[in-house]
Amino acid sequence: MNLRHLIATAALGPVLLAQGRRVRRRVPALPEPEGPREGECGSGPALRLLIVGDSAAAGVGARTQDEALSGQLAVSLAPTFRVRWKLLAFTGATTGDMLDHLRREAATDYDVVLTSLGVNDVTGRHSLATWRRQQRELVALLTGRFHAGQVLLSGLPPMHRFPALPQPLRWYVGSRARDFDHALEELAGGLACCEFLGLGHEMMDVSAMASDGFHPGPPIYAVWAQEAARRIIHRQSQHPTEPIT
Repeated sequence: MNLRHLIATAALGPVLLAQGRRVRRRVPALPEPEGPREGECGSGPALRLLIVGDSAAAGVGARTQDEALSGQLAVSLAPTFRVRWKLLAFTGATTGDMLDHLRREAATDYDVVLTSLGVNDVTGRHSLATWRRQQRELVALLTGRFHAGQVLLSGLPPMHRFPALPQPLRWYVGSRARDFDHALEELAGGLACCEFLGLGHEMMDVSAMASDGFHPGPPIYAVWAQEAARRIIHRQSQHPTEPIT
């Protein structure tokens, strides 16, 4: 925690705590959408895709997985690849939670992994140093145990714009989210297998968020999926995979 956050926590601690409790009581708990969490679609060279993460990766804010990140990403890739995809995501997941989950998963090879983690680390008041270390461990696990050749690290959303969060909680959480986002971008920049996929203002249109004011809606998932697909197609064109037989 940097000096700015230490001062803010000391000065605003009781207010932030009260607002956090009020948000948890008042913000509706949207369910994870129904639909398959793995599948195969498209035609062309094989592409083994894994999506891991939190409630956003799980598609909260969409009615079905077809409208969520996984479904829209698979459809975006289908004209170019024969995609075998799997979703491992759950509401409330932190980076540490996902590390534990993946360590229990059977080792399977993937060409590409897309991650969405960090919001719960921010709201759970995890330290930036711990989060940075866990993200490094996550990348090492994905490239080692799962042999991923490309890891797309989705950035944190602009939490300082989330309608569900009152001020000053919105400012405080948003400021920490920006720090985490910058750290993730630096991490990705130093690893050849990684790319940082920022979820900036253009992608996270507040008017297209879910009814809870906290999660993406289907239009945001669509833009996110399209940008991820663009990165994947570009990278895979330089390192083509073998066709599925």
